[in-house]
Amino acid sequence: MAEPGPGRGLYVHWPFCLSKCPYCDFNSHVRTKIDARSYVDALIRELRSVAARLSDRSPLDSVFFGGGTPSLMPGQIVGEIIAQAHALFGFADGIEITLEANPTSTDAGRFRDYRAAGVNRASLGVQALNDTDLRALGRLHTVDEALRAVELAQSVFPRVSFDLIYARPNQTSAQWTSELERALQQGCTHYSLYQLTFEEGTPFHAALSRGAMKELDVETAASIYELTQDRMNAAGLPAYEISNHAAPGDESRHNLVYWRYGDYLGVGPGAHGRLTIDGQRIATETERSPEAWLKLVAGRSDGFTKWEIINQEQQGTEALLMGMRLSEGLHLESIEEKFARKISRTRLSALQSQGFVTLQAGRLRATARGRLVLNSVLKELVS
Repeated sequence: MAEPGPGRGLYVHWPFCLSKCPYCDFNSHVRTKIDARSYVDALIRELRSVAARLSDRSPLDSVFFGGGTPSLMPGQIVGEIIAQAHALFGFADGIEITLEANPTSTDAGRFRDYRAAGVNRASLGVQALNDTDLRALGRLHTVDEALRAVELAQSVFPRVSFDLIYARPNQTSAQWTSELERALQQGCTHYSLYQLTFEEGTPFHAALSRGAMKELDVETAASIYELTQDRMNAAGLPAYEISNHAAPGDESRHNLVYWRYGDYLGVGPGAHGRLTIDGQRIATETERSPEAWLKLVAGRSDGFTKWEIINQEQQGTEALLMGMRLSEGLHLESIEEKFARKISRTRLSALQSQGFVTLQAGRLRATARGRLVLNSVLKELVS
């Protein structure tokens, strides 16, 4: 059976939010006034600039508007960017075009505008189905508002994803089970279920460091993870990636581009990309400050602060780290041959004997036990 192709994606970053969530380390900024026209003009200019550097302009399989809060963007702007991407690259049949949406910045008219612009998948950042925890997470919506937003999205878009965060401080397995059941009642075919992490530089991390906040204990967090897998499997929504569940065929095509180590262009403040140009793998990053990014684009047509060649060994490591997140795993010999990145058979055998990975028909996968400690497994594989 042939290996599934990774596809090619475009990531568009909209860096603005109504408020900054205390757990979030994404490149997001609160501004009282946003000149949307200036930003869309700069986004299109940067997109044209990076397209001009490419030796291959094969059609896009996915476009993803992330942030920040892309649902603050006017529909006309979203449409202009989609039209420009189509003009520069063309779209593969069945292209997936996703826009992340915050329940506080959604309404029927705005959703209809996005759909008319070409968006065919919405990702709703619900994060919790408990009003107390929503407030603790810095979210501005209530549970009722979130569920109404999901229902509204389902009435407009062919595909909708539902995001939740678990292993929150003091959360019990019973509480999470109740939230998960309520989420499943919405009938979405894709759920992103993330464990809360305390990222350095965030208010949550600062609170943790000074003892004002405590992480959920490891045993309870593991129990919640395991019951999540059981319930989602029973619902016909297995994990195709460590934190993402979908009905078969409804996986996020854009995220599969990342995890299968395909090419993706990243435009907008703080966007990252991975490109193949004339046989070389290029890592890209753009300026994080929206204002500084605007000035760079005005002066030289792009805001890139990084445009570096990745050597074969680095590519092999990245491909391994990404591919092992997938339930499908990766074809080990293909990785080793393509990137000249050999995996220690001694370490691999030890991980197999401990029940953390399997190697069958050439495919290397993390087991259910291995996914619980995936970071440790990956450390062994790449060391």
